[in-house]
Amino acid sequence: MKAVLDTNIYVSAIALPGGQAEKALLAALHGHYRVAISKPIIHEVLDVLARKFARDPEALARVAVFLDELGTLVHPRKTLDILKDTPDNRILECAATARAHYIVTGDRAMLALGHYQETRIVTLRAFLDLLEIH
Repeated sequence: MKAVLDTNIYVSAIALPGGQAEKALLAALHGHYRVAISKPIIHEVLDVLARKFARDPEALARVAVFLDELGTLVHPRKTLDILKDTPDNRILECAATARAHYIVTGDRAMLALGHYQETRIVTLRAFLDLLEIH
């Protein structure tokens, strides 16, 4: 199973360890599913960590390497304009390029779509339930 994690999942896992988001990353590290990620997603995660959590350049560099090695790096070639929030469209682009089974997010606008092409859009809780991780 292949999934694209929204930026909020990465930020929560990295900035607020011990929660459900961290469980999702650990599940990927343990091979329960495969992660698809793109450079725009990595850049957004780094930007949020720098702006909202005052991470220094060295910490951001470590996060960038971790995210790059966490999953399959995809290179979307088609730009989408489906959702109002531009970074949300980058998530859809990554999922479409990777042919992901799931997008995992807490974003209401994205969840309201329910799916994009063949990709189901689910909450973190629903995804962990699918993985049978509690």
